[in-house]
Amino acid sequence: MRWRGRRTSSNISDLRGGGGRGRRAGRRAGGLGLIGIVVLLVGFLFGVDLSPILGLMQGSGPGAPAPTQVVRGPNAIDDETEEFIAVVLADTEDVWAREFEKRSGRYQAPNLVLFSGSVHSACGSASSAIGPFYCPADSQVFLDTSFFQTLEHQLGAKGDFARAYVIAHEVGHHVQNLIGVMEQTHAYRQRASEREANAMSVRVELQADCFAGLWARGVQEMFGVLERGDIAEAMNAASRIGDDVLQGRGGGEVVPDSFTHGTSEQRQRWFMRGFETGRMEDCNTFETDRL
Repeated sequence: MRWRGRRTSSNISDLRGGGGRGRRAGRRAGGLGLIGIVVLLVGFLFGVDLSPILGLMQGSGPGAPAPTQVVRGPNAIDDETEEFIAVVLADTEDVWAREFEKRSGRYQAPNLVLFSGSVHSACGSASSAIGPFYCPADSQVFLDTSFFQTLEHQLGAKGDFARAYVIAHEVGHHVQNLIGVMEQTHAYRQRASEREANAMSVRVELQADCFAGLWARGVQEMFGVLERGDIAEAMNAASRIGDDVLQGRGGGEVVPDSFTHGTSEQRQRWFMRGFETGRMEDCNTFETDRL
């Protein structure tokens, strides 16, 4: 992906120590050890769907952490990793603004918060182990950039576009929030059985994968920045983070009823559906029997 020297988004808040200066992704990955790796894998598998923290959205008791305080506006780009994220985020803004304009709507871009170790959001507290996540309560994407090293070295998903896919997937959740999907599915999960709630989470996540594919098509149509192998990198990343693969890596039994994101095959297929059709309507995972 040709990203250097291109427009960067200003919708970034850098909460890393020292504003991010001199701090690079992967500063902790080398010393994780087996237990730490397993925690990250399990956290990514069960955490990104926000089931551990979404329950806090409805409450404001004394135990609820304060929302993240961020100042929106121009943000200094302190390192290459942040520049890359800012370029990808800018591309999502352009692609989704175009998609919403097609439907006579206005796209409201999310803020992306870079953090190190742990963070407070309007959805609750989260650590790096949860992986990148989106909080619908404050319309923000949260990312500890050390996850990119985990993605490459522990999960085997290499390349710039694999990283871009992760960001585009989380922005896909923001799009779902704007069109009402997050609110409706959260309400359903609150009253559903565990099995039904997990099945609904899979549909939510696969739609976000489809939206990521739609973004990839859009960014190529608008800017022509994709390079040979980029889509293969995204597909490889999708294959590495399927529920079936991650549960197998964790050493436990693969239990389909516990899936919350979808299998590797499903994640790849829905990404490609979005990429090949470029239509939001074709990303409707809620009205199909075959996921």
